[in-house]
Amino acid sequence: MDMVLLTALGVGGATVVGALIGFVFKRLSHKFSDIVLSFAAGVMLAAAVLGLVLPSLDYGGEYGLLITVAGIFVGALCLNLIDKLVPHLHKLVGADSEPHHNTNLSKVLLFVTAIAIHNLPEGIAAGVGFGSGDTSQALIIAGGIALQNIPEGMVIIGPMLAAGVSPRRTFICAMITGLVEVAGTLIGYFAVSVSAVILPFALAFAGGTMLYVISDEMIPETHAHGNERGATYALLVGFCVMLITDVLLG
Repeated sequence: MDMVLLTALGVGGATVVGALIGFVFKRLSHKFSDIVLSFAAGVMLAAAVLGLVLPSLDYGGEYGLLITVAGIFVGALCLNLIDKLVPHLHKLVGADSEPHHNTNLSKVLLFVTAIAIHNLPEGIAAGVGFGSGDTSQALIIAGGIALQNIPEGMVIIGPMLAAGVSPRRTFICAMITGLVEVAGTLIGYFAVSVSAVILPFALAFAGGTMLYVISDEMIPETHAHGNERGATYALLVGFCVMLITDVLLG
């Protein structure tokens, strides 16, 4: 349990780290942030497949394939529904937008709320990973999500400061989005701990949410600023790093 709690704090804390970077570098180049986000996408892609989808098949028994496919689509559909209710990232903040003083405050706050809402299923995915009993795999999954949270925390800062929100309140908002992920991690862990029966579906569901985030949000965001080739190779590096780590850890 201590390991789960520390991991939850680490996953949520990554958003705060990103926010601190955002304060220091309010106009950090898209090229740098796209590379970091692409690398995280590659790690998350491998983690989703190796750490969630394949274990779901293993734990599913006779109906493993059916349970896994259903779980993946249910997870993706849940995030799709959330997207319709509260758009996220590139859908709220245009790819070419820059912070400016007449930024609509309600839109900025909606953006931050969207990040917080989307962090919940990501946190659940991190927590569910521990339900399989493979701590090393769970930590790698959580690490991939944490990597993604760093640039996500960074993009909160500029628009909020430009909209007239004080630095103190901006930082508090960033912390809240991170705390949502901490809560999600604990929810995911306790859910599969209470009932091992739901583990195969929960693993696939978590994998589906991660695959959806990668395809619908992370890849479009990293390809929106003219650095497609660099972003693609960064994703491949992240995927291979995760693959090598998984093989070496057995």
